[in-house]
Amino acid sequence: MRKINNIFYKIFILILIIIFIYSFSASYTSLNLDNLAFVVALGIDKSTSNKLKVTFQFIKPTPSSEGGSQTKPVLTSVECSSITNGINIMNAYLGKKVNLSHCKLIIFSEEIAKDGISDEIYSLINEVQIRPSANIIISKCNTKYYIENSVPSLESLIPKYYNIFPHSSEYTGYTCDATIGDFFNALVCNSCAPYAMLGGISSFNEDSSSNPESLNDSTIKSNESLVTGNRLSQNIGVAVFKNDKLAGELNAIETICFLNIRKQVDSFLVSIPDPENSNSKIDIYLTPNSTHNISVNIVNGTPYIKIKFDFSGKIYSMTKGSEYLNTDVLDSISTTCNKYLKEQFTNYLYKTATTFDSDINGFGVYSLSQFKTSTEFDDYNWLVNYKNSTFDVDINTVMDSGFLLTQT
Repeated sequence: MRKINNIFYKIFILILIIIFIYSFSASYTSLNLDNLAFVVALGIDKSTSNKLKVTFQFIKPTPSSEGGSQTKPVLTSVECSSITNGINIMNAYLGKKVNLSHCKLIIFSEEIAKDGISDEIYSLINEVQIRPSANIIISKCNTKYYIENSVPSLESLIPKYYNIFPHSSEYTGYTCDATIGDFFNALVCNSCAPYAMLGGISSFNEDSSSNPESLNDSTIKSNESLVTGNRLSQNIGVAVFKNDKLAGELNAIETICFLNIRKQVDSFLVSIPDPENSNSKIDIYLTPNSTHNISVNIVNGTPYIKIKFDFSGKIYSMTKGSEYLNTDVLDSISTTCNKYLKEQFTNYLYKTATTFDSDINGFGVYSLSQFKTSTEFDDYNWLVNYKNSTFDVDINTVMDSGFLLTQT
């Protein structure tokens, strides 16, 4: 009996030794946190000496004065023939394994986007660590400069800022929440086209006499925003693609139109002409209603696209002596708002069709009911025929006066 107990005791000790060895040996594997270099942003530029220049933004924990820790960005660039080779070279340079599972932003320079980025998109999507929710940005300057100047103004953690700023599209309509997953899906789609966020660096100087005077709030985009502050990077507008090549850009009001069609904006602000005073404008806060409707018919072989929007509007700007409680005045403002929005939507739609020849709106999905089979739709070649589209836009806005005036 004692012999059996000794055997069990020895087996128990052996198991403890194995568990002990296994637990501590894990700290020396390449997957240990100390051996990983976490990337939060990835920039891709054209290279003068090789095909690509890839910039990695790493986060390095540093002690804070309050006894905790904060993060410090570290930028490192490599010239390489592909993103995969760039990562491999960086592994050797750092002595750590590059990890992309926390990468929030993937930035392409405007220069490389014009030549086509399908190879890079396919490689990144094939990388198991890249999350489909990572945002994709087209920068109007080189990506390293953009990343260097993406220092958050109101956040202490850069990854948190990268998580938050794309969602401003929901209440401003001035940018879009574009992900690499959506970009890839549109790239292989036969009924829509890819798009990305438009990024850049503010070149506005309060003391400069060379600043543009023709810009207004609705026509700004990245590199043109009249904003000064600690952070120079800005994200206003949309980068439009034809297949995998950059076809053009959308400004602020065009981005609002784009997001409304895709039902991706909760509210937005527009400035319309004051029907009572041609020299001034009225700021209107608009909320899309659920009656938003899109229909696509094929008439004589060409797309006929009809869009109907209903908005609820509130007047934000007030002037002395304004009569915004007067029903007739509100009706006049509603009519002016309808006319303004119809003009903006119509101009935007024909710009995507005739200038960019790119269905970033995804109207091709609405046209599927016009075809009996998927083969028939494929033979029609929607992406080729979209440029021949005719648009019919119907806008209806119900206007209220300002919040305080309706309650007094």
